Order: sequence, then C-alpha cells, then structure tokens
Amino acid sequence: MNKKREIESSVKDESLIEKRREQMIRGAVTLFKEKGFHRTTTREIAKAAGFSIGTLYEYIRTKEDVLYLVCDSIYDEVHTRLNRLDIEQGSISVLASAIEHYYTLIDDMQDEFVVMYQESKSLPKDALSYVLDKELEMVAIFERLLTQCVDNNEIKMTPKEVAMASHHIFVQGQMWAFRRWALNDFTIQEFIDMQTKFLLQGMAGENISIQGA
Repeated sequence: MNKKREIESSVKDESLIEKRREQMIRGAVTLFKEKGFHRTTTREIAKAAGFSIGTLYEYIRTKEDVLYLVCDSIYDEVHTRLNRLDIEQGSISVLASAIEHYYTLIDDMQDEFVVMYQESKSLPKDALSYVLDKELEMVAIFERLLTQCVDNNEIKMTPKEVAMASHHIFVQGQMWAFRRWALNDFTIQEFIDMQTKFLLQGMAGENISIQGA
C-alpha cells in the first residue's frame, strides 16, 4: 500500500485546515467538471471556494494537491459509510446493505466520481498510485463480504468469481454517475433495487428475493 500523500500547509489549526480544504474540494469539483483540470486555474478554485489566492496557498501548494484531495475525500466517505455495517457477518442481506450504502454515496457524490475518473491521470505518479490502491481497498471490502457469504454457504462461487464479482459491484454502481444523463426515468432507489437484483441473482445463478428489489 502506498503511503498517504501529505499535503503541506502553513496553517497549524487542523480543524481550520479541514474546513478550508472542504471548501476547496467543493469549488474545484464544479470547475473541474465544467472546464477540466488543465483549464482550471488555482485563482478560479480560490474564488469558487470563497477566499483569496493567497489564502488558498496557505493550505495547498499545487493544483494537483486539490485534485488529490478530491479523490481522497471519496474514499474516506466510502470507508465511513461501509464501516457502519457489520461486514464480517457476510450474509446476503449485509451485502445488499453494503451495495445500497455505496450506491447512495455515488448518488451523493456524482460530480466527485466523474472528476476523479476523468482527471486522476493528471496526478503525480506517487499520488496516482495511492489513489489506485485506495480503490482496490474499496473493492476488497466487497470481496471480503462475498467470501464470507461463500463460507456461510449463502452463495457458491470460486475465488476468481468472487474477485470478478467484487469489481463488478464496484464499477456497476459508478454507472449512476457516468450514465445519469440517460437514466432520467429512474430514481436512485429504483437503480439500487434493480442493480442489486441483477447482481445477486447473477452471482447465485438462481433467483434471490431481496426486500424492495
């Protein structure tokens, strides 16, 4: 696992650093989505965040730092939401809950997910490696859940099938962010219910009854 990238700041107040960086993230996400990373200036990010360019540079050193913070904020939120579940139980119902938590997060952070996948290539090599490792950590949560389901005889899958299914669950949810423009007839709950039904029935090779699906 690559080490978390430390973003330098001349400010020592950790709570203020967190507050200001959250403001930067919100402002930058809108700009990066509309204009792209390379066409967005740090001055524009500062303005969108609600403070001066001088203040911006008290909390970051480069525009790449802001993009890194956007990516890292997504994974922090995924961890926060999925850690609320007892993922070691490894039941179909817990798996369905994990999918719902993750897909709801994608709905809440649609723009962040789009920006991350469109612009993460612009990160420095070490930062990109860290971001990619963090994504594999998220996939591993679903892999662990599926493995527990197999161990509990709730589904039958080989280790390779578990690995593939974990990536499938992870990526399929991101369709809500990338294809939202084409899914106007669906609510997020309809999307979650249908995807959960398709995913779990496909993995089990038989009909599974999921409440609400």
